Amino acid sequence: MFRLWGKVFKNNRMIDDHVYECPAEETDMSRTKKVYAGLDDICKHFDLSVPMWFDSNINEFKRVDKTRFRSDNFIDSIDFDYLEIHVIEE
Repeated sequence: MFRLWGKVFKNNRMIDDHVYECPAEETDMSRTKKVYAGLDDICKHFDLSVPMWFDSNINEFKRVDKTRFRSDNFIDSIDFDYLEIHVIEE
């Protein structure tokens, strides 16, 4: 099972979180597609536009299976400091 944890932080405190679990019928998807599907689900839960991936996000995610999306990653303005995603189970 693939699970991706999305957390919203403001003033160094987690104000909300959501865990995406990949449905059993989608287990044949690549890891990248699971991450994108999870990020899409997390953004829908928080009513956000999907953030843009910068090279720094990609490199951090490859190294430690988590990354932070700050205001410059989003097209719309956000009322929090950052969105963090983290793979918690594969």
